[in-house]
Amino acid sequence: TRSLHITSADQSLFEKAQGEKVTLPCTFVLSEEDEGPLDIEWILIPADNQKKEQTIIMYSVDRIYNHYYTAMTGRVQFTSLDPRSGDGSLDILNLKSADTGTYQCKVKKAPGVQSQKIQLLVLVKPARTKCSIEGSQEIGKDVILKCKSQEGSPLLSYSWRRASSTQELPTTSMLNKDTGELLLKNASQDYSGTYNCVVSNRVGTDECSVRLNVTPPINTAGIIAGAIIGTLLGLSVLAFLVFCCCKKHRDKKYEKEVHHDIREDVPPPKSRSSTARSYIGSNRSSLGSMSPSNMEGYTKTPYSQVPSEDFERTPGQNQTFAPSKVAAPNLSRMGAVPVMIPAQSKDGSIV
Repeated sequence: TRSLHITSADQSLFEKAQGEKVTLPCTFVLSEEDEGPLDIEWILIPADNQKKEQTIIMYSVDRIYNHYYTAMTGRVQFTSLDPRSGDGSLDILNLKSADTGTYQCKVKKAPGVQSQKIQLLVLVKPARTKCSIEGSQEIGKDVILKCKSQEGSPLLSYSWRRASSTQELPTTSMLNKDTGELLLKNASQDYSGTYNCVVSNRVGTDECSVRLNVTPPINTAGIIAGAIIGTLLGLSVLAFLVFCCCKKHRDKKYEKEVHHDIREDVPPPKSRSSTARSYIGSNRSSLGSMSPSNMEGYTKTPYSQVPSEDFERTPGQNQTFAPSKVAAPNLSRMGAVPVMIPAQSKDGSIV
């Protein structure tokens, strides 16, 4: 076993950016004592001990097998076209963050066997960095410039600079390198300008910019007064419209009630003929019970005093009608029995 020896440098950690290419070294030396077939195997050791080791690529009996690990299919290869030359290094193309892990190179040629472990850390460059402003951009106010990278492996470091000739920040500024916040206290108009944020980690950088415009304070009292006046005017107009709508609705409702208000319990007005008929009929009955002896004090009631519908009116509304004579034949026409009314002659005898 002492005859086979791995000669590659003992570099246990490689850091690469996502999308790049990495070469994991594994060179070896054979001796005359190694007589068996040459086997070179690369294995991915999972961080979880409960999971099994995964073979990535293997050289055995003068053949290369690289179909074992589907997640790296088409992205892994031996650096040398002929690993028998003593170079069993591994190339991984288009690195992904999921490729992070521990890789082991195992070389075997009986009776010798040697192995070497290498840790690979795939980092993501900062990307999609955005800048923003928090707070009022008024003179005398505190303003916070924010910077945040949407992508990037930790640890991320932030820095700010002004896009001017000196690139110096205001004297009152306070920077937090871990969060990317730049606090500008008691801002003045001299602070106005463009600010650039640069975020970086071990594998790359990214940046963004924001424009700061510090202005005098706004007349908030005038704005509030205008808002109040506008609100009151709006409420007044709304109240007027509601009043008009309600009044129109009440008028329509009143007209409808007056038009359709028919009282069914009030009888129709009596006609003059029916009133006279009933009155004459009652007088007949009274006359029929009279004898000639008690007719002396009887005085014929003028027809003008016969009750009619005009008596139902108020005194100011009554109308005076001229007396009219009623003939006896007309009584029979009204359906009553004719009664002969006795008359008295000048000598006092009854006719």
